[in-house]
Amino acid sequence: MRKISLSRQIATQLIFLLVGLFILIPIWSTFRLAFDGSLRGRPTEFTWLPKEFSTEAFLTVLDRPYQSVEFSILLRNSMIVSFGAAILAILLGLSLAYGFARFRFPAKQTGLFVLLLAALLPPIAFATPLYIILSLLKIRTTLLGLVIVYAAFAMPFAIWNMRAAFQAIPKEVEEAAYIDGANNFQTFLRISLPVSLPSIAVTAMIAFLMGYTEFAIGWLFVDKADNVTLSMAVYALVNGQFAGAQPWSALGSLAIIMTIPVLVIFILFQQTFMERLLFQEPA
Repeated sequence: MRKISLSRQIATQLIFLLVGLFILIPIWSTFRLAFDGSLRGRPTEFTWLPKEFSTEAFLTVLDRPYQSVEFSILLRNSMIVSFGAAILAILLGLSLAYGFARFRFPAKQTGLFVLLLAALLPPIAFATPLYIILSLLKIRTTLLGLVIVYAAFAMPFAIWNMRAAFQAIPKEVEEAAYIDGANNFQTFLRISLPVSLPSIAVTAMIAFLMGYTEFAIGWLFVDKADNVTLSMAVYALVNGQFAGAQPWSALGSLAIIMTIPVLVIFILFQQTFMERLLFQEPA
């Protein structure tokens, strides 16, 4: 084993230390803002610890963080929109991903290029056509419309990611199923889908996060406070804070509360992800 010189070890550790500080300082600052009861507007100086420790901001945010809307309604809207967008993107993307991975058809490469282009475009590029289509369907201002919008944002990435997962499955495994009498759908359902579940689960989580954290485009499809999500409420708090209407402790506390569902989902499924990544056996 090649030994690393002392100077190189020190330089490497310093780089890791800088990267760690770059990540941890904003997180610590958010916690400090959330528990600082002395703030009456924006912070004017940087401090490592709250000047006046208080949990009042959490109690305020857990009551009515946005106008007169209760926190439970905002959380419900976020869960409906995020989970709905993830499920819709996966269900609609599975057939396309498997088709692009296993079948030959005209304009296949063109379709892949269009999907890649759609994945690289900013979400604002989809705003106008989605606005028109959902307005014609009379569902633009509903949670269902918001689910469709976020699912459209997530589908190009979902298709590309799941296509790569299906391509990683040896064709000999599927050919063995064909020999045993399985058709295309049975092979997909019993062989390809179970083996690809780890990648599909990761894709679903990313699609969920896309819907859970997006706030800018969502305002185009919401016309009443009862359909606002948590990320939109954070944006509204930021605007109010820049106007001097609310203390920044509310922003920090709501940001911390928003991370809890994501952490819970990751902790619950972490073991499952690792087990399936290490032992990818068809169910």
